[in-house]
Amino acid sequence: MRIVIDTNVLLSGLLWHGAPHHLLNHARNGDIELVLSHPMLEELAETLAKPKFAVMIQRTELTPEQILNELHVFVESVIAPPLDRPVCRDPDDDIVLACALAANVSMIVTGDNDLLVLHPWQGIEIVKPAEALQQLSIGN
Repeated sequence: MRIVIDTNVLLSGLLWHGAPHHLLNHARNGDIELVLSHPMLEELAETLAKPKFAVMIQRTELTPEQILNELHVFVESVIAPPLDRPVCRDPDDDIVLACALAANVSMIVTGDNDLLVLHPWQGIEIVKPAEALQQLSIGN
C-alpha cells in the first residue's frame, strides 16, 4: 500500500515512539510504500532545524542531515504539481494533498485537523496514525 505521511507525523515517528514510529518502521521494512514530495521534505528539513527539537535530535545520536539521509533510503520522492485550486482550510497543507494525488496513494496519515476533516478526499483515506495501523492490519 502506498501512503503519504504528513510532516507532523513524520517528525513524531522520527523522534518519539508510538504509532508514527511503527509506521516508519513498516516503511523501512518495505511493508508499506511511503511517498513524499520535495516540498514536504523541505518542510521536514526546516522543522528538524528548529532549536526546540535539538534535544530530541541529540537523543537519536544523529544530525538532522543524517535523519533526512536515512529517510531518503526508504521514501519514494515524487514531483507533485500544485493543486488547481486551494482545497484545505490551511493552504499550506495542500502540498500533502498534491503529493497524494501525484503519487496515487491510498492513504494520507496525519494528525492535522485541517486535513482530517477532508476524509475521504478524491477517494483517498485521511486518517490518524493509530487508525492507519489498524486499517493496514499491521498493529501497534
